[in-house]
Amino acid sequence: MEGNVVRGADYLVRGARMLTHPALRLFVIVPLAVNIVIFASLLGVTFRFLDSTINSWMTALPGWLGFLEWIIWPLLVLLFGLIAGYTFTALALLIASPFNNLLAEKTEELVTGQPVEALEGPLAALLSVPRAIFRELAKLAYYVPMALLVLILSFVPGINLAAPLLWFLLGAWMMSIQFVDYPVDNHQLGFAAVRDAVARRRLSSMGFGGLVAICAGIPVVNFFVVPAAVVGATLLWCEELREQ
Repeated sequence: MEGNVVRGADYLVRGARMLTHPALRLFVIVPLAVNIVIFASLLGVTFRFLDSTINSWMTALPGWLGFLEWIIWPLLVLLFGLIAGYTFTALALLIASPFNNLLAEKTEELVTGQPVEALEGPLAALLSVPRAIFRELAKLAYYVPMALLVLILSFVPGINLAAPLLWFLLGAWMMSIQFVDYPVDNHQLGFAAVRDAVARRRLSSMGFGGLVAICAGIPVVNFFVVPAAVVGATLLWCEELREQ
């Protein structure tokens, strides 16, 4: 079964609502602090780059295409926002990944009432940093070839009109894989298991990942999207993706 896009997106909303749960509150603090530091530091740089780049592109636009400026501008802002959001989120995840695993572990235990034999505490999370970084790099290696393909297609006449949509779909797919990996990893399953699980419920996964990708590109909201997405992805895993 493919799942449901709306239900998939709702997992992020439910995840956000659970962030204040007493059983999870402590495990939200570290990822949230990392997100605030990273996003706040890089936000100004991104907006300066975005403003100068888009202005130069619009200046180079042929005069006879000037009537398209009203639609090209928001499309470019959306495109750059999604790319920047995914890049910053990936950096935050690389730094805080062990604590995200711990948050996923505690969320699954809260939802299912069953213990998860995973990190078992902050010390174990710190000791797992090298393994977590290796897993994040594996996801990056999976993402880069697809991103390069979309980038090439973005310069192909005709096809490049669909470039913002292609980038969004790629971002949605990667966000679902990125966050579902945490509960999957807690069960000592490989990266291939993550791809298989997401593919089994493709629409639910894309709905979840799509909303995460959008929120990751919104200033201030992106401070909180990582812990909310970790919790939401764990709910998605428990309710739809996990093989019974």
